[in-house]
Amino acid sequence: MTGARPADAAAGGAASPPLSVLVVVTRRIGDVLLATPLIRSLKLAWPQTAVDALVFSGTEGVLAANPDVRRVHVVPARPGPLRHVAFLLRLLRRYDVALSLQTGDRPTLYAFIAGRRSIGLQIAAGKGGWKRLLLDRWVPFDNVNTHTVCMHLALADALGVPRCGDVVAAWSAEEEHQVDALLGPNGSRPIAVLHTFPKFRYKMWRPEAWLEIARWIAARGFRLALTGSGDADELAYVGALARAMPEGAINAAGKLTLGASACLVSRARIFVGPDTAMTHVAAALGVPTAALYGPTNPVKWGPWPRGQPPGANPWRRCGSQQAGNVILLQGPGACVPCHLEGCDRHIDSFSDCLLDLPPASVIAGIERLLESVTA
Repeated sequence: MTGARPADAAAGGAASPPLSVLVVVTRRIGDVLLATPLIRSLKLAWPQTAVDALVFSGTEGVLAANPDVRRVHVVPARPGPLRHVAFLLRLLRRYDVALSLQTGDRPTLYAFIAGRRSIGLQIAAGKGGWKRLLLDRWVPFDNVNTHTVCMHLALADALGVPRCGDVVAAWSAEEEHQVDALLGPNGSRPIAVLHTFPKFRYKMWRPEAWLEIARWIAARGFRLALTGSGDADELAYVGALARAMPEGAINAAGKLTLGASACLVSRARIFVGPDTAMTHVAAALGVPTAALYGPTNPVKWGPWPRGQPPGANPWRRCGSQQAGNVILLQGPGACVPCHLEGCDRHIDSFSDCLLDLPPASVIAGIERLLESVTA
């Protein structure tokens, strides 16, 4: 079901591809990364079309080396009024088609202003009818039973564009050289990458649990590498863990760009991380990935495995499970997943389901994953 005009009227017709398309995805890093299958779908269908993106400041690194994107527009999450108006005027009717991948006020408004035709995701009922009226075409948004990649690709359906399910993580030659310098000569030892610090506390595991699996992995001949951003709290947390880990562990937190971090992950034989953008990167690159999930709904936000068919959700709502190169290890509890932000219902609270996830379960999952991908 879609609203307003048919797809060919909104997009200029399948026989007449638009000259330019803007993809508006103003949320977090992971949201931007999971927009890349839609961007690739557009580029494969319309090779001569210029595809640009509009994202929040701090997330643009995900697309910096993406070969499908011509230009990335960046806007602050909280822009000043005058700066915001100037930004909007520069976008005014600049694109043949503008796509909004979120249902919120701002992304819908950006698509309406930027596109001579606009299409977006919208909640089908209730408040927000004015946003549906702004768009030439809207697609009903499902926040529970449809994976984010599939939800984004519903906009490709509305445009009459074949779906491509490739999540694209890319990096430059310079970023690859940064990784080479960081790793140095490492001989024949395989690399295991751990991403231990999510952006929000409700997605965190216990430090002692990370140390237990790190020692187990190192005892099996792996060289450990820890990824992370340059955020002060993250640097302190990852630094303390790195100092307690087996000798030779590499602390890459704050030393690499997003692209270079993706390059480092691409070298790994195993990746372990919670619900973060870097876990999605590992899954997309085909790296054997152990993803630690608690209150988050995996149907909507589970890592998208490499080679996953673009029309199917890879995950069930409940239970530890494997899809392709990813094993999703869900914390215990009858309430899991609750879809809430921590047991105290805010992003700085912990989630008991993750705190209670035993290292032995994660180790067993890693063993199962390595056996399946090397079989």
